[in-house]
Amino acid sequence: MLKEELKSKVDNILEETLIIIKPDAVRKKVVGKILDKFESNGFKIKALKMMHLDEQKAREFYSIHKEKPFFEELVRFITSGPVVVAIIEGGDSIKRVRELIGDTNPAKAEEGTIRREFGTNVTMNAIHASDSYESFIREAKVIFSDNYC
Repeated sequence: MLKEELKSKVDNILEETLIIIKPDAVRKKVVGKILDKFESNGFKIKALKMMHLDEQKAREFYSIHKEKPFFEELVRFITSGPVVVAIIEGGDSIKRVRELIGDTNPAKAEEGTIRREFGTNVTMNAIHASDSYESFIREAKVIFSDNYC
């Protein structure tokens, strides 16, 4: 019983995570629908801005992928149009947001997930979300230039 109570308390600790609604979703005009999915699942939007990532910021943001073969394509894509960046807050938000967005490949993502509903392929998959607290801090600093963290 104590273990279950502790798990429940840990799951309810508020944490923040970062999402980027990618250019493909902005072009499809589904930003509102995507943000609504977060709010209807109990998340709070703490910060929100539309911006155009320049190449330098994109390379810094995706620097963890710089040695991977898809890196250049990813940089080209994320800089191809405006993106919407948000800081999302909620209980166990990093894990829960990752579940809500679904698999990187929309074809493999579960029904009801954001990528399944709005994504096209592995690159144009509608949304990015931080995968850890450390990633959130690094990514938020790139996007918000130390004005948030």
